[in-house]
Amino acid sequence: MDELELLKRDWQKREEQLPRLSYGDIYQMLWKKSSSIVKWILIISLLEFALPHLLYLIPGVSESFETYEKLGIKRVSTLIWIGSYLVTFYFIYQFYKRYREISTLDDAKKLMQKIIRTRRTVKHYVIFSLSMLFLTCIVIMIGIYFNDNLMAAFPAASDAKRNMSPEKFKSLMLMVMGVCSVGMIVLMGAVYFLLYGLLLKKLKRNYKELERLEV
Repeated sequence: MDELELLKRDWQKREEQLPRLSYGDIYQMLWKKSSSIVKWILIISLLEFALPHLLYLIPGVSESFETYEKLGIKRVSTLIWIGSYLVTFYFIYQFYKRYREISTLDDAKKLMQKIIRTRRTVKHYVIFSLSMLFLTCIVIMIGIYFNDNLMAAFPAASDAKRNMSPEKFKSLMLMVMGVCSVGMIVLMGAVYFLLYGLLLKKLKRNYKELERLEV
């Protein structure tokens, strides 16, 4: 008897000793995994909303927001923040709602539907968050472009460039803001991809497993 045949027989013996999982057992595993993933999506969204507001506790950071008023965009930026908060609260509520729904489901088809809906909600949330960041950067650049006393709005930067003309200083600030805007959007996009993207992949994997169960 050759070595390959011995390996096959050994594997068959081991396979007989392994526990046989029923449809219900597999569904319960996928249901618990999906519920845990959606819970983490909810937790991350709450942390994402709360952590930036801790910056207000750092000395000097809250004073930097006076720049918006000096640029003449305080009213517009306030409207953007209010709208962003309202929509963010809506998405957080949707994540909580999806978590509660998935946690109480006992039907595979309904669970598949909720997974699809959750993935779609997360994608919309990521698009919205990056769009708000892009819009904020555009508004700041518009404020810089139309401001005639830019050095007063950025006193720290103007001290370093005291010999520079207002036109050159404005061009420099627009260039710096443009580079920073692209950098922030790319960075946040990467963070969203790592955090939410990995969770969505796991949800998709669970969905595929549920599809196989239903065949």
